[in-house]
Amino acid sequence: MQTKIQKNMILIILVTLAIAYAVTTLLVYRQTVDVMEKEVRQEAGYIRAAIEISGQGYLTELDAADKDTRITLITEQGEVLYDSDQAYEADLENHAGRPEVREAIRDGTGSNVRRSDTLNEEMYYYAVQLSDGSILRVSKTMDTAFRTAVEVLPGMGVIGVCMLVLAALLSRWQVRRLIRPINELDLNIPLENEMYEELTPLLKRIDEQNKQKDAIADMRKEFSANVSHELKTPLTSISGYAEIMKNGLVKPEDMKGFAERIYNEASRLITLVEDIIKLSKLDEGEIEIEKEDVDLYDLTRKIVSRLSPQAERRAVHVEVTGENVIYHGVRQILDEMVYNICENAIKYNRRGGSVSVWVGDTLQGKKIIVTDTGIGIPEDQQDRIFERFYRVDKSHSKETGGTGLGLSIVKHGAIMHGARIQVESKVGKGTRMELIF
Repeated sequence: MQTKIQKNMILIILVTLAIAYAVTTLLVYRQTVDVMEKEVRQEAGYIRAAIEISGQGYLTELDAADKDTRITLITEQGEVLYDSDQAYEADLENHAGRPEVREAIRDGTGSNVRRSDTLNEEMYYYAVQLSDGSILRVSKTMDTAFRTAVEVLPGMGVIGVCMLVLAALLSRWQVRRLIRPINELDLNIPLENEMYEELTPLLKRIDEQNKQKDAIADMRKEFSANVSHELKTPLTSISGYAEIMKNGLVKPEDMKGFAERIYNEASRLITLVEDIIKLSKLDEGEIEIEKEDVDLYDLTRKIVSRLSPQAERRAVHVEVTGENVIYHGVRQILDEMVYNICENAIKYNRRGGSVSVWVGDTLQGKKIIVTDTGIGIPEDQQDRIFERFYRVDKSHSKETGGTGLGLSIVKHGAIMHGARIQVESKVGKGTRMELIF
């Protein structure tokens, strides 16, 4: 960044110098031309006065004078009577058609700038009419703009080199001074740094990200602690039962009961690990998001069929109604969402209760509505049921083998599909949960 800023500053100075050089050349050229034109007119005035006093013989005395000035005497008919440049005097053509001569005959004076066919140089011509009608013309060679630029170049070159050296030193110092506060930023407390106003939005964004990272870190710590606790409980039970059996403290007739407890705790442990893996994949975005058309009604019927053994054990009647509805989503995630809601409706139901599942298309969108006659959720806890490991009835959850992660998976799946979840519940009367796509 520092090198880039220095290069940009030097580039700006180079462009500025180039513009200054062009403007200086133009101004010097224009000033030189103005001075030269003024000198030619003054010189023509002096020569005219001398001719009027001394006659045309005065011109012969000028032959040895300033060779940079060319003097020509022309009749009204354009015939050249005298030319100070004697090398071309014999070959000069009639000058009646020259612009400055025509203008002088008409107005008394005339001027023109053009390339001389005789001398092959850019010339400034100034003509003035004498009292006898003849035309006195004085001309000088003009410096071209290119020649002026060449003459100005050495001086501008020295100035340019000095300015570039100075600019390089100043830019390095200035860039270091500008960059120092940025290099000294403490990104852990971005808003407490003394910084440029332009960086305030960036520092606020970094502060927000830091807070988000801290929140995520706290969630991970809490999650890790909860996972450790949840894993420890079934493992402790399994270890305890196994130790009793190993020490031969179990009667033969009780062996089956102990084995069944170990099996149940192991099953709960497996379910917990599977749920943790699912949530981790959802958090990391590792779930394949290849979407396809899914018939929500057909999907729900198959899920209820898989849950029928659980429903039978708890004497819970489950009914599926509605219509075929096609939704473009991730089948695996949709299956997990509906499965967890229906499973909770069965697990936390009263014995002999019922679960009603309706699938259909509404004005709000495609819906899956699961209604049960279970234990219900207290109103002050309805916003927390989607938190990881949160249980409304911990003792009942332990009996049913719940992990407290099912509704977290539902929440993640809803976010992935842009769906909404609505919950209505009353303690002791049941719960109604809607998935709205």
